[in-house]
Amino acid sequence: MPELLNQLTDELTLILAFSNQAAAIVWHATVDFARGWMSVLLEFAFYYPLFMAYLWMIGACIYYFHWERNSRFDHENPPDLPSYPPVSNLVPCHNEGRDVEETMEFLLQQHYPDFEIIAINDGSQDDTLKILLALAQKHPQLRVINLEQNQGKAVALNTGALFSANEYLICIDGDALLAPTATTWIMQHLLSGPRVAAVTGNPRIRTRSTLLGKIQVGEFSAIVGLIKRAQRVYGRVFTVSGVVAGFRKSALQRVGYWSNDMVTDDIDISWKLQLDHWDIRFEPNALCWILMPETLRG
Repeated sequence: MPELLNQLTDELTLILAFSNQAAAIVWHATVDFARGWMSVLLEFAFYYPLFMAYLWMIGACIYYFHWERNSRFDHENPPDLPSYPPVSNLVPCHNEGRDVEETMEFLLQQHYPDFEIIAINDGSQDDTLKILLALAQKHPQLRVINLEQNQGKAVALNTGALFSANEYLICIDGDALLAPTATTWIMQHLLSGPRVAAVTGNPRIRTRSTLLGKIQVGEFSAIVGLIKRAQRVYGRVFTVSGVVAGFRKSALQRVGYWSNDMVTDDIDISWKLQLDHWDIRFEPNALCWILMPETLRG
């Protein structure tokens, strides 16, 4: 009996030894695997921005030599269009009483023969509606839609699009200033082919009196413009600008207009159009001046 117990004890000891050895091997293999993947992830995090930076710069250079250098590139002198179909400018407004009058004045100066302005008051709590109604009495091109409750930018844009009888829409924010020739530059693309569904404009910062403001000027002028140019060269503009973009209404109708349950309405509508095989363009001459925070407090 004691011999049997000793034998069992020895066997259990061997089994435990082998088990510990196997567990150690598995542990070391797992650690090596994790280290390998961590190294890959760290290298990706380091090299990916460098790779994409070169990719965007190369694409922007190609765009410049192909389109901008060999053509008239003056945003104040747009090309003549084969026709000038009517255009609706949609302006969703929420508590924009401080800036909306200036926005409307710039829109009324568009160098385009046939356009209207549809301002959608999205449940503003300030004097936005009062200012819009006063402007509408002076300017027959301006129509005002009042939403009693704030429902978001997507709902406001959908409402304005449904109230418009025109095929072409240009959407800007309630505090943005659209350059007088921007409509013509955007329409140049929309009239160039039936599969062009959207044209994103070129937002520029107009609040630049502080260091933060100047940094944002560089960000929008160089980085955003650089990426949009490169994406145009590579065949797919990822997203339109939320502050200024032109649309073909029939394309919006096919994809169900803007989704009211998305945080980023510009990305959402861009991907919906691209999944339906529509084309999106970028027009650097379609300038739109926007407000951005100049201090860390906003």
